Amino acid sequence: MAMCEVCGNDYWLSFEVRTITGDVHTFDSFECAISKLAPICEHCRCTIVGHGVEVAGRFFCCAHCARTADSTDGAQIRDTAGVRPG
Repeated sequence: MAMCEVCGNDYWLSFEVRTITGDVHTFDSFECAISKLAPICEHCRCTIVGHGVEVAGRFFCCAHCARTADSTDGAQIRDTAGVRPG
C-alpha cells in the first residue's frame, strides 16, 4: 500500500504517475492526480482535464479562452470539437 500525496489515504490500489521531468507522484484516485498535476486555464482558471489549447507557452481550456486572453497569438486558434469536415 502507498499513501496518496494529496489526500493522505493509504490505499491498496494506489498508483504512481511519472512525469516527463522524472518526478514520481503517488495517488489513490484520478481525482487527486488531476488536482495535483492538471494545468489551470490562464483565462477562466478552470482545471484543464481534456486537450486544452497551448498558445506561446500559455495554457487555456479552449479556443474561446485563448482568443479572449490578452494575447493576440490566440486569434488564429480554431476549436473544432464536434465539427465534421466538409
